[in-house]
Amino acid sequence: MSDSDGKKTLGLRGGARPGNVKQSFSHGRTKNVVVETKRKRVVVPKPGATKPSGGATPSGDPSRRPAGISDAEMARRMKALQAAKAREADEAAAREAQEKAREEERARRRAEQEAKEREQREAEERAKAKAEEEERKRKEAEETAQRAAAAPAEPKPVRSPASKPAPAAAPRKQDREREQRGRGKGRDDNRRSGKLTLGQATGGEGNRHRSMAAMKRKQERARQKAMGGPVEREKVIRDVQLPEAIMVSELANRMAERVADVVKSLMNMGMMVTQNQTIDADTAELIIEEFGHKVTRVSDSDVEDVIKEVEDNDDELQSRPPVITIMGHVDHGKTSLLDAIRDARVVAGEAGGITQHIGAYQVKTDGGTTLTFLDTPGHAAFTSMRSRGAQVTDIVVLVVAADDAVMPQTIEAINHAKAAQVPMIVAINKVDKPDANPDKVRTDLLQHEVIVEKMSGEVQDVEVSAITGQGLDELLEAIALQSEILELKANPDRAAQGAVIEAQLDVGRGPVATVLVQNGTLRQGDIFVVGEQYGKVRALINDKGDRVKEAGPSVPVEVLGLNGTPEAGDVLNVTETEAQAREIAAYREQAAKDKRAAAGAATTLEQLMQKAKEDENVSELPILMKADVQGSAEAIVQAMEKIGNDEVRVRVLHSGVGAITETDVGLAEASGAPILGFNVRANTSARNTANQKGVEIRYYSVIYDLVDDVKAAASGLLSAEIREKFIGYAEIREVFKVTGVGKVAGCLVTEGVARRSAGVRLLRDNVVIHEGTLKTLKRFKDEVAEVQSGQECGMAFENYDDIRAGDVIEIFEREEVTRTLD
Repeated sequence: MSDSDGKKTLGLRGGARPGNVKQSFSHGRTKNVVVETKRKRVVVPKPGATKPSGGATPSGDPSRRPAGISDAEMARRMKALQAAKAREADEAAAREAQEKAREEERARRRAEQEAKEREQREAEERAKAKAEEEERKRKEAEETAQRAAAAPAEPKPVRSPASKPAPAAAPRKQDREREQRGRGKGRDDNRRSGKLTLGQATGGEGNRHRSMAAMKRKQERARQKAMGGPVEREKVIRDVQLPEAIMVSELANRMAERVADVVKSLMNMGMMVTQNQTIDADTAELIIEEFGHKVTRVSDSDVEDVIKEVEDNDDELQSRPPVITIMGHVDHGKTSLLDAIRDARVVAGEAGGITQHIGAYQVKTDGGTTLTFLDTPGHAAFTSMRSRGAQVTDIVVLVVAADDAVMPQTIEAINHAKAAQVPMIVAINKVDKPDANPDKVRTDLLQHEVIVEKMSGEVQDVEVSAITGQGLDELLEAIALQSEILELKANPDRAAQGAVIEAQLDVGRGPVATVLVQNGTLRQGDIFVVGEQYGKVRALINDKGDRVKEAGPSVPVEVLGLNGTPEAGDVLNVTETEAQAREIAAYREQAAKDKRAAAGAATTLEQLMQKAKEDENVSELPILMKADVQGSAEAIVQAMEKIGNDEVRVRVLHSGVGAITETDVGLAEASGAPILGFNVRANTSARNTANQKGVEIRYYSVIYDLVDDVKAAASGLLSAEIREKFIGYAEIREVFKVTGVGKVAGCLVTEGVARRSAGVRLLRDNVVIHEGTLKTLKRFKDEVAEVQSGQECGMAFENYDDIRAGDVIEIFEREEVTRTLD
């Protein structure tokens, strides 16, 4: 065969397509024919090609036989080509049949779905028609009953004696009553009859209606069923926050998984738990990973992340007043010096003339400089107060009396200042007294590595007098100079942060905390958390007793609005919401409770036995203590803990701030403890209850008296010390047997005196073999009370006869010595 261009094409049997057979002639040279099928590519030589060996073709036509191809090979190739074409045709037919079957299956499913929906609509229509028919019949019956009730009664026929009554002729009494009761209800039903409700339209029963989500889920299930089976939803990978311990139901809720699946997974791990049990974080992490979610480990302490300190930029910082703490030994004139600076009389209100509270005041100098002063007590019991004062201060003014020397609390204040790494200014007070010696004070300070400027050091020292006012201006200048060197700055435009200087429970105002704002601005209405307490600022009162709207850095204020009394030294932080403050306070309270429980718990059997032994051998003096402020209560509790030794100790059952109440009296009665009130009093009901129950209440205003009384009471629990006093020795020279008496030792008193009432020990070869008392002591034939040294006597032991010549008798007396606590 040849085409119009003169190119020849090979005609193949078996229905070969023109596109599957290719042949080209180039410059009169014959090329092989390439036959392409779906499965493989077959190269067929041109039938008329000349064989290399020059053999004849089967057809006898050399022009149509490929070169080098035999008749058998040519026949085999032609059969292979025909088989390939047949397979291709079969596969095409099979594909067409499969497509036709799928179309028929889809059509069948659509028909079934349409038939099912049609049946469902018909069933709903039948139910609706039935309901309407019943409603129509009920209406007709009611209308008939109403007409019968409205019709006039027919005359009652005369009944003959032989006739019987017809019971169906008139309605029964019960039926009439039932109809009358149902009339009111029937009117409402008639009024509502024939109306289509939303429940009927949506197929709901009663007042329960399907939600839109339920309808969508139903449509989605129907669509998936029509498409040939359910389609798996794509799994949502969640970030699960995992605390240290979590309940199984809560874990399933956070993963959005079924609780039954989580419980089943735990049981497969060998843990038989229910949904209300708690599992640890490691086990919960395995469960979360098994369900394909991501784990984010969190801790209970993460709730405090909202109050983490924020770094302030340098351009946001502004200058703030310095905080100066007055420290020193008791009765060295700290408060008097501050009174002179403030031009006030604070010391006149202090019991015993000593400061027992920590106060905060602001002073404005003549030069316009604002200074914040903290006055700390100097008594030995107020160590923690001085420590807090040194921690929140910028400058420490160490007050030392010129007529005294460096005392223990002075040394303690120096150590606090060094530990806080704050600069120190030495104020040598009472220089107006005749016996004042400031140089001695400077020399004593050298022993504690405090070198003042007059001794060629770096610490500023000023000679002042709180009585005459001498040196006050120089002291203020030294403070101003030191504050300029420190370059104190703070950011007033951020959330406030401060330290609790003192806290108390006021009867009229509730819990009150004296707070020194250190950073930011505290405003009225702010929500804050301080230690284990939280609250909202209800009012701010400055050191002069005036109400203010806000307090900036280095400003001391009294804060009202707490839910409880905080501990002195706690840090106040302002939060955004009350929920955050409540959550942080709850976490801190639980952490403190766990810490106290862990500190008092014995973990091993040896510790349990040791603690039981100590409690058995130690006598306790229980007390209840109430104070006016938190700092005083803390100082008294610490002082009580130091009282005692290995035999006696003081146990503070309860301490708090505020007045003594009936609850305190009840606790004191149950524990047999006295109540100590420090600058507080019992209310009327508490006094009456204490008088009825015999509970002792003691009031104190000076901490010296309180500590001394408790120490004396604890000393009364000490057992008296028994001391032995040797009064003589006697040597046995001869042993006699006396009828009715037993063995009697003839002795010579070699040292001291022998007394009838004294105790004796029998020594044999310097070893004690008996200790007891004398039955008789005779001088010649007379019973005597004592025998002097160098005289002979007769001794008989009580209930003991094993005595020999040469034994030594030791005579001693016991005396009781009352012990006291140092």
